[in-house]
Amino acid sequence: MTASPTRATILLWGVLGLLLAGVIAVAVQKVWPILHPPLLQVAEPDPDCDLRAGPCTARFPDGRAVSVAIEPRAIPIATPLRLDVEASGFATTSVEVDFVGVDMNMGFNRVALREVRSGRYAGQGMLPVCARARMIWEARVLLHTPEGILAAPFRFATERN
Repeated sequence: MTASPTRATILLWGVLGLLLAGVIAVAVQKVWPILHPPLLQVAEPDPDCDLRAGPCTARFPDGRAVSVAIEPRAIPIATPLRLDVEASGFATTSVEVDFVGVDMNMGFNRVALREVRSGRYAGQGMLPVCARARMIWEARVLLHTPEGILAAPFRFATERN
């Protein structure tokens, strides 16, 4: 007995659906650590930090600290921002700044910084346009070390005119 064309078509679509689901699952598994890296340690943020007033510093429990400055200090959206990070005392292999919307997913906004001298890193990033008039952001400095990734969070707000 042979299968009818309708039954064969249904079977073929079922196999293709399972294959597509498998490909999507593998892609998510590979991309997830890039979007959400496992953190070895997170610094304690400074509650008095105001990046609009100047550089801010976050401290790790072992006493090491990371400072960040953003220019222009008004931190406008959709405008190139100069990012400066000082992370002395760390054996870093790379440094990135990840801009994260605190209460709204704003997608992947990560910038790799280049080392300008020992313990000092610089680069350029940009905040995307948001539908909200006021947005709370976290500039998460990611320090990649041989032991793992350390994170230092810095919060700030943007205002849309």
